[in-house]
Parts: sequence; structure tokens; C-alpha cells
Amino acid sequence: MYQNPGGYGGYNQGGFAPRGYTPQPQGGSFTPPAGYAPPAQAGYGQAPQVHPDVQSWFQAVDKDRSGQITWEELQSALINGQGERFSPTACKLMISMFDSDRNGTIGVNEFQSLYNYINQWLAVFKNYDRDQSGSIDEPELAQAFQQMGFRFSPDFIKFLIAKSDIKTRSRMSVDQFIVICIQIQQFTEAFKKRDTEMKGVVTLGFEDFLSIALSCSP
Repeated sequence: MYQNPGGYGGYNQGGFAPRGYTPQPQGGSFTPPAGYAPPAQAGYGQAPQVHPDVQSWFQAVDKDRSGQITWEELQSALINGQGERFSPTACKLMISMFDSDRNGTIGVNEFQSLYNYINQWLAVFKNYDRDQSGSIDEPELAQAFQQMGFRFSPDFIKFLIAKSDIKTRSRMSVDQFIVICIQIQQFTEAFKKRDTEMKGVVTLGFEDFLSIALSCSP
């Protein structure tokens, strides 16, 4: 029997940053090559629905000019508040979320959705990074989850930090924050589907438990 300890929580998309939000260095950012100016390339015709800034970023990230972006190319363009590249786990997870044709890469339209999604999470992260350190500690993470509707215990918050930060086990970077939030959201949705009486408690068979764990893991 498994119990949801703090209510379901939610991800209020309306509370995130609007399109066009520019991520600040403290939270993390896209980083184009120095002096980059997007050239006019065949195959990069700007579809009307793609914002010109997004089109320019796509060309900067698509280093092999394939018209598709891999997780490795995405990683090369994303830096967290510690000046480190986003983790492979975070990049693979985000690519998979927006890879509509399931070919392991994303095109420009998929990239636009990912671009907006990342900026939204950067805005959320920056809001709770009170000391502007580029990472969040246990009290800041607990407050973030409380605002999302989750009432997690101090021990569970400590566990999440330790799971994410294998170096100091004390702080969480923005890419680690994104991965944890996505995983918790996925597990929450799987839990809610099985909690048909909305009691906050479900009974799972072993295979059902494994299917949830494997489907929600990056």
C-alpha cells in the first residue's frame, strides 16, 4: 500500500514566466557560441509559428546543421548556475518529452516548445533561489514544493537534495531541480490514476509498481 503524504500538488502553468522571458546567469541559461550570428542556411526556412529568436537559438545549437538537435547538442548550450553543463539525464529527459516523432532528436517546432518550457522552469527556480546562489538548499526546495501543493517531510526533502547533489549533498542546481520536479509530477499523475477514490492511498501489485517506477525514470 502506498500513500501520497502531502496531497497531490499541481504545476500551475499560468504562474510560470511568459514567453520571451530571458533566463539570468544565476538560474542557468542558453549559451550561444561567442560572436555568433546565425547565417542564412538552406533548410532553415522560418516557419511563421516559430519565433525569430527561437529560430536563431535553434541554429546556434544545431552544430552539425542537420535540422535536428540531439541531447548532446542541447547539453552544449545549457549551463546551470554553477557554470556547469546540464546533466545528460536532464537533457535526455527534456529531449524525450518534446520528441513527438520519437526519433531521439527534436526539430525547430519541438525546440520552440522546449525553449519555452526551459525558460518557465528557470523562472520558477530563480523565484525560490532567494540568495541568488544559482542553487537551492533544503528550506528553499521545501518552500518551492509547498507552493506547488506538495507537503513533503524534512527527511524527504533532505533525501531529494542528497539524491541530486552527490558532491556536497546540500544543494540542488537548476537542471537537477527540473529532473526532480518532472519525476515527481510523473509519479503523482501515475498515483492519481490508481487512487480512484481520492483517498491518498493506493494498493499496488509488484508488476504495477515496477511499471510505474520504470516508466517514470529517465
